[in-house]
Amino acid sequence: MNSVDLYWIDPKLPADHFPDLTHALEEPNGLLAFGGDLSPERLIAAYERGIFPWYSKHEPILWWSPNPRSIIIPNEFKPSRSLRKKIRKNEYQITLDHSFPEVIKSCAAPRQYSDETWITEEMMEAYIQLHQFGIAHSVEAWKDNNLVGGLYGVSLGKAFFGESMFSTATDASKVCLALLIEQLKQWDFELIDCQVSSEHMESLGAREIPRSEFMNFLSSHCSGKTKQGKWSFDPEFTTTQLTTNNASYQ
Repeated sequence: MNSVDLYWIDPKLPADHFPDLTHALEEPNGLLAFGGDLSPERLIAAYERGIFPWYSKHEPILWWSPNPRSIIIPNEFKPSRSLRKKIRKNEYQITLDHSFPEVIKSCAAPRQYSDETWITEEMMEAYIQLHQFGIAHSVEAWKDNNLVGGLYGVSLGKAFFGESMFSTATDASKVCLALLIEQLKQWDFELIDCQVSSEHMESLGAREIPRSEFMNFLSSHCSGKTKQGKWSFDPEFTTTQLTTNNASYQ
């Protein structure tokens, strides 16, 4: 496959100019188009259509919509016994939108298994701008005043589109996700997009659904009023439902 097989998005065209998802390739799964830009308007239009950017440093901007799609339904989320135990220990202080640039930079840092990263400088700048617009959000885990885990994503309507997570302390990012989901439940969110399946996300309760079903979710839950601006946990936020001993476990 080469670029001529793909739909090219002219950056001069309106931000919502994307091909129909039926143009997405089966291999590599979900590759839809290339080109365009990472303006806030185009990124928002992409997420509304079930599309996200993902590309390496020396590639053009690539746009994806995989089939099937990995998701978490907040009301279905049941953390494992070990994760509940970790949350009860209160080992980490968890915050929302406290250090978005630091979180995305940490997510972009090389991993033990690879020096490559898809979170380029261009991507970081684009999502930091989305954060400044009150659309992208971060969750942070702190220990001894050090950032030891976190995640970030995009929120539209009652849907949260997870992008990446990192952890330098045991289960720090998992605790971030669990507490985020509990708060999203209390805000009546209906969907968390995990993009593509992985063992890590499956261990946290993610499951796959057909792209058509995912798009139905977006039609129902992405078009409503967005909780825009800086997020923080509600004053009455509690982890009781996550840590109670008589709750059901995975």
